[in-house]
Amino acid sequence: MKTIILLIFSNIFMTFAWYGHLKFKNTAMWKVILVAWSIAFFEYCLMVPANRIGYGQFNATQLKTIQEVITLTVFSFFSILYLHESFKWNYIVGFIFIVLAVFFIFYKW
Repeated sequence: MKTIILLIFSNIFMTFAWYGHLKFKNTAMWKVILVAWSIAFFEYCLMVPANRIGYGQFNATQLKTIQEVITLTVFSFFSILYLHESFKWNYIVGFIFIVLAVFFIFYKW
């Protein structure tokens, strides 16, 4: 559970570092990069411990899968609430396929 909480907060920082600048198109690129790197520092401060703590309970592929699902979930909320973009039906279909991928990765064969 600790791993997942750290990954959620890590991904919130990551999403703002990577996409938060899209609302500031008139800001100089070098400023955007510096701010993004500053935000990404905190992402790494959470991501590295999350992976360190989670490895053993999960294997590397499972950790990456968890991280990707969290990333897409956080990004969906971010794009709707921060960027004011619409959430379309084909996104839901794509997420269903991702859930199927999670099943195949975590199922004990």
